[in-house]
Amino acid sequence: MIRRLRSRFALGSGSFSPTLLRTGFPPPPMQNEIRWLVRLCLDLNLINLSQAVAVRTALGDNADLMDFAQQLIDDGYIDDHAVLEKIAGQALTKGKAGPPPNDPFASVPHRPAPAAPSLPPPPRAITGLTAPPVMAGGGGTPPRLPSIPFDMVASMDDATLVASMNTLLRDCARYGASDLHLSAGTRPFLRTQRALKHLANHVLTEADSRRLNTALLAPHQRKIFEEFRDYDYALALDATSRYRVNLMVHKAGISGCYRMVPATIPRLDQLGLRNVEAVRKLLAYHNGLILVTGPVGSGKTTTLAALVAELNSTRQDHIITVEDPIEVVQPAQGCNITQREVGPHTASFASALKGALREDPDVIIIGELRDLETIEMAITASETGHLVIGTMHTSDAATTLNRLLDVFPPSQQAQIRASVAESLRGILCQRLLPATDGSLVLATEFLVANTAVSALIREGKTQGLRNVLETGLREGMSLMENVVFDLYSKGTISGDTARQNISSRMMKAKIT
Repeated sequence: MIRRLRSRFALGSGSFSPTLLRTGFPPPPMQNEIRWLVRLCLDLNLINLSQAVAVRTALGDNADLMDFAQQLIDDGYIDDHAVLEKIAGQALTKGKAGPPPNDPFASVPHRPAPAAPSLPPPPRAITGLTAPPVMAGGGGTPPRLPSIPFDMVASMDDATLVASMNTLLRDCARYGASDLHLSAGTRPFLRTQRALKHLANHVLTEADSRRLNTALLAPHQRKIFEEFRDYDYALALDATSRYRVNLMVHKAGISGCYRMVPATIPRLDQLGLRNVEAVRKLLAYHNGLILVTGPVGSGKTTTLAALVAELNSTRQDHIITVEDPIEVVQPAQGCNITQREVGPHTASFASALKGALREDPDVIIIGELRDLETIEMAITASETGHLVIGTMHTSDAATTLNRLLDVFPPSQQAQIRASVAESLRGILCQRLLPATDGSLVLATEFLVANTAVSALIREGKTQGLRNVLETGLREGMSLMENVVFDLYSKGTISGDTARQNISSRMMKAKIT
């Protein structure tokens, strides 16, 4: 639809041609056609001024009508493409006579187009539909690196700043970033496929970072952050744009890290697991303990969300989740799902677990098993007729069990080993490794708690788990080192990556 307008725009008289603008001619002020487009959209209540300012901030004053209209679609502000086509045609005609009498941008200062420090903007394919993002390393034309005029943060009013942050976060998610970092004393940067990319050359001042990182806080959230100097919260811009945010104070000022939460919940068979059916068998239990483990950034949250979604679609139970904060929102399907967040809804994981046991749950999801009281209650709940799924920051099955058991005092060791031996159903350890094609690949170690595993736990001989993992292929088990070596043998990961994730000398010797 907008292609027809673009062809008319390039041939029209009395207007600047976008083609000429991009070949070196001096840029004009924001075109009257765009001012009319925004004015008409505002009058029809299709957008608000903050959204219009956000698009202008993202594109700069040198954008043309087609770029502006496409950005309204891309950002999800307007989804009625037929209406937008009609309005754009009207704006094109009216713009030739001058700006609208009630110019929506009259009070908004001139802002030049933000420069992309690393990647040039690709040619925009103007369509009526939003194209899926092109992830870094995934082939094709790379998307434009997200940016806003960071050097103008001090002069932005509050509404413009909020709109700019909304645009920046959406653009980072569309770009395929996993995290956005805005920290005083350094340039803003994002992380994509484990690599860091700077968004601008401007070093954020203490005042810049404070304004950027507190712009989206509600008054009560701002008060909590100012009191404790650390704050975790979930940010929802709309139904499909969610972020996990951590704010902290360091020597140069405030630092904010914005983790992108996937807009859709993946299915188990989309995660890249080697043993999907074995994992599904664990989810068929109605009691016991399942652990999902891995280092920070290994995809535990995504896997946990997929497990809950699988339960939600295959069972008719009551699921209670305790998270810090709530990241993936799980709509009820077959199950009734109650999601609680540490802070707003409960004082701690342990207190939430106490309450959960009185709420008639069938399944309890614990965002993190991080202290003795929480671990003890999770084991107790798994013994009393509940399926408990939790996460830990450990790298393999043996380390996970040692961490789980060693938090208890020596006087309780025999009892707790017997309890875990009885209640444990399985451990899924995962890592995200850089692939040779620039993407990330999932490597998993999977332990099924069979009779041999239970005996090793009860006797305190967790060092024998390696043999069980190597011989348990029929039950879906896998040893992390074998999985990593297999990925190397297939050419999926490099030799350096394989060596970094393998401890066996004999296996390392086979890597060239």
